[in-house]
Amino acid sequence: MSEGEDAGGAGEGARPRLPPGQAARFEHRPQHYGRVPVFRPERWDFRVFGATASLGTYRWTWDEFGSLPRTDVVRDFHCVMRFSVPDVPWAGVPATEIVRLAPPSPEVTHVMAWGEYGYSANMRVGDFLSEGVVLATHRDGARLAPEHGFPLRLVVPHLYGWKSVKWLRSVEYMVGDRRGFWEERGYHNGADPWKEERYSHQERPGNGPPRR
Repeated sequence: MSEGEDAGGAGEGARPRLPPGQAARFEHRPQHYGRVPVFRPERWDFRVFGATASLGTYRWTWDEFGSLPRTDVVRDFHCVMRFSVPDVPWAGVPATEIVRLAPPSPEVTHVMAWGEYGYSANMRVGDFLSEGVVLATHRDGARLAPEHGFPLRLVVPHLYGWKSVKWLRSVEYMVGDRRGFWEERGYHNGADPWKEERYSHQERPGNGPPRR
């Protein structure tokens, strides 16, 4: 198990298996905004840009990305729609490896993950570098299904699922915070499921920048 006790309960004083307000669901029905993009490997690339240490942009083609070091993780997946999928196996490139290959400037505090069609999700750089965060190419031992984010999906298992950007194309290093797609539309800037950070009206001063 990825963390905590069985979904059915926890011992006295132990952290429960699921965050508050969540129910276990063992089938992960994909949810996304917009249509599923078509993958064209000859046109696809992955980029890291913004406040890099070199002030340059890093780029990998599909073949180059496939040669990067990989890892396997098993983590629970928490959706803001009040369900959690226990023990999801993911495989891909650790976020720490991306940062090693494309170092950020020391002033970087946040990253913006960018998917197809301009979808975005922001997070603290510490969240991006947390254990278990991967740029996933596989789920359940097989290539990602198109509706689950093929060819590449960011997986940030300790935050609500909208931060785990499907159809990932780039990561932007930022020296300040900026809201992403759903954060601009009423979702909480932090997205910590253990604090039930679901919606922006729950935010306290300092939880995030103003919405545009």
